[in-house]
Amino acid sequence: MAKTAYKRASRVADQIRMEVAEIIMRKTKDPRVASVTVTDVKLTDDLRLARIFVTTGADGQHEAEALAGLAQAGGFIRAELGRRLHLRYTPELIFQKDVSGPRGDRILALLEQVEAKDTPRD
Repeated sequence: MAKTAYKRASRVADQIRMEVAEIIMRKTKDPRVASVTVTDVKLTDDLRLARIFVTTGADGQHEAEALAGLAQAGGFIRAELGRRLHLRYTPELIFQKDVSGPRGDRILALLEQVEAKDTPRD
């Protein structure tokens, strides 16, 4: 029976995702980051750098302000994360806009168009 191998980086990334979402929701006081949702975290294998992917329910200008607010609060979020996680090094945090949602929606729409063309009509 083959054992499923989970890398430590993926387990820590899941923990970071949950903790950062909690910190943003409960601890930050910046109104620019109030509508931010943490969607994914990619962590390097050495656990030194975490890319945190976020989405906002806002348009372009408000989205840019939210990312700027996250960048400004990054030190606070990292310090709070260091208190919550028991790691030798707290990873450096880089906040990025998650573009996978709209891209996935577009791919699904294209697949539905192809399927509609391929279905036989009576």
